[in-house]
Amino acid sequence: MEPSYEDDNHSPDEPERQLVVIRWPMSARAVGRARRELRDALCAWELQELTDTAELVLSELMTNAVRHARTPRGRLVETRYERTEKGVRIEVHDASCRIPLTQRAAEEDEAGRGLALVSVLTDQRWGVSSRHGVGKLVWAQVG
Repeated sequence: MEPSYEDDNHSPDEPERQLVVIRWPMSARAVGRARRELRDALCAWELQELTDTAELVLSELMTNAVRHARTPRGRLVETRYERTEKGVRIEVHDASCRIPLTQRAAEEDEAGRGLALVSVLTDQRWGVSSRHGVGKLVWAQVG
């Protein structure tokens, strides 16, 4: 899928664009592709120093949507990367109303640490919000 750029003042080719919106199929392959688009946006915004943290946060949010959002076949997941004054706001939208919760994983558990990691990496600047239509959006602020 091609990214759509939403900014009334700039064309998609200009590095000043402030918002990148992309819809993805609900598949594990989409997670890596979403990271690549985020990396490109951060580079265009000259925020390369945030890349590692932002990619990890996005990976956790997107993987949760792909794995746990019980949505009807054919529904897409949407990512939004918005440049902010000090960094980037990352949003992952899906059609599921199930709210993700931070878990306490046991030492031997192989999963269940994702949102706790997001919380640490973002200084607890993340959350879940309603959205227009069906589902929710999970957001995080990096930087």
